[in-house]
Amino acid sequence: MRATYHKYILNFKRPSGTSRGILKTKETWFIILQNNDKIGIGECGLLRTLSIDDRPDYEAKLKWVCNNIHLGVDRLLVEVFDFPSIQFGLEQAFLSLVSQTPFHLFPSEFTAGKKSIPINGLIWMGDKAFMKTQIKEKLASGFTCIKMKIGAIDFDTELTLLKAIRKEFSAKEIELRVDANGAFNPNDALEKLKKLSVLEIHSIEQPIQQGQLQEMANLCDKTPLPIALDEELIGVFSVTKKQEILQTIQPQYIILKPSLVGGYKGSEEWIAIANQQNCNWWITSALESNVGLNAIAQWTFTLQNKMPQGLGTGGLYTNNIEAPLEIFKGNLQYNNLKKWKFNL
Repeated sequence: MRATYHKYILNFKRPSGTSRGILKTKETWFIILQNNDKIGIGECGLLRTLSIDDRPDYEAKLKWVCNNIHLGVDRLLVEVFDFPSIQFGLEQAFLSLVSQTPFHLFPSEFTAGKKSIPINGLIWMGDKAFMKTQIKEKLASGFTCIKMKIGAIDFDTELTLLKAIRKEFSAKEIELRVDANGAFNPNDALEKLKKLSVLEIHSIEQPIQQGQLQEMANLCDKTPLPIALDEELIGVFSVTKKQEILQTIQPQYIILKPSLVGGYKGSEEWIAIANQQNCNWWITSALESNVGLNAIAQWTFTLQNKMPQGLGTGGLYTNNIEAPLEIFKGNLQYNNLKKWKFNL
């Protein structure tokens, strides 16, 4: 068996705002396995400034993995335990290698085009006019769950935007989620949560920065609306530490990005612990190309979580890998009339 890796730069259709600045491009890496006439493809979805494996030796580790591919997937996953995006790329590549086609990792009613996955419509940070335009577009295209990133402009303006949605659509018609990306100060976070709760917000992701376990635990205890941990899960490798975090904070939800928390295996460890604590969860992509999004979506469908998932990032790029994935009326579906075009 032979393994190679390839860097690929994704270009955003329009600059996308996050609490960490404006994104114009997104770097990603592919691991390609070849065994006789079989090919396996996996995406290592590195997210600069957020991934725990955003390290100077990232490419060197990918090279080592490809040079030692004979060790097999189980041994390699242990060797790259602190490189979660490479773990996920390896899981995909080995699964892809033994699949009927490189992109049918989990055959199901989803890949057969018979069922779809409900997803949230993502509203990127920006000025008031830009965010308002995005909201109108999502509602017009049939989304019933909207996730709005907050924390980049002033809180009162963001609150006004959310009030405008609620004035037009009740909580039964539109589910509103917000993602603060750790932007709130622990000193006034609870007051902001109270203002948001009046608008019947479904949940807020990561209101304060990760690593403040006691402050987050206090918030989860007193909060008037459900809190979802996101960044808090990044860089936590041992099951014991995962248990400690969830037992200490006792969040209402956790959000799992396989590229950031160790692929399928790392995500399933979090899910098992969350289920023990009656903590709900959902799955989110992390700006991968359609290759990684496909791998996440097919696996997500097998979990049978009925909540809207965070899998709506496939249409962000001008040069994405062409795939059968498409969004229709707030659902991600697999259109088998479309073909994969994977040419690096």
